[in-house]
Amino acid sequence: MLFPVGDDNIQRGHPPVFSYLFLAANVVVFVFQSSLPDGTQASFVQTYGAIPAEISQGTDLSTLFSSMFLHGSLLHLLGNMLYLWIFADNIEAVVGHVRFVLFYLAGGLVAGLAQVLVDPGSGVPCVGASGAIAGVMGAYILMFPKSRVRMLFLLFFSVFYIPAWVFLGFWFAQQLTAVLGSGADAGGIAWWAHIGGFVFGLVAGWYFRDRFVTERHILREEEDHL
Repeated sequence: MLFPVGDDNIQRGHPPVFSYLFLAANVVVFVFQSSLPDGTQASFVQTYGAIPAEISQGTDLSTLFSSMFLHGSLLHLLGNMLYLWIFADNIEAVVGHVRFVLFYLAGGLVAGLAQVLVDPGSGVPCVGASGAIAGVMGAYILMFPKSRVRMLFLLFFSVFYIPAWVFLGFWFAQQLTAVLGSGADAGGIAWWAHIGGFVFGLVAGWYFRDRFVTERHILREEEDHL
């Protein structure tokens, strides 16, 4: 089994307060959700998950936000939180707290709307932070393409590094392949939410890169010459 366990963190910048607060919020909500009786858990997801058929009719729009903090299983939560932990901190460190919060929530919103647009009649609740995290990953590939992702090969307990653009580009290609092979929703996975979030992240990352990453690089060069 092969999976990412870290990346090259930047040395200076805003502390990733909200990156970790979002992570903690997802964990807390999942613990609460799991503590509910079985029947109540299903009702909880039905109430706060984003149901495309309802949203396309203009009802329960707030679930586009609440659904970002719900997860269908422990494995679902752990996978999303791993990616959030790896990729979000560098972005918040560069763009600052307020911009990061707005960017993260907007990414989740765009991701949810992308899934609704493609499958407006679905009555299945969409849950998970993966759309918002896909936005983080889309921004990361443009802002930090030369960063390295640390990979763990569990079979041999060995660690190696690959460029971020390779890892994230492969991840996005997987999402496109899944959509082409299975349509709007297969196996309970909202593939179009991943794609919509990632594309939003690319747009935001292009803006952040030109405004903040370049500015940060210039300031660092000036500091080095002092």
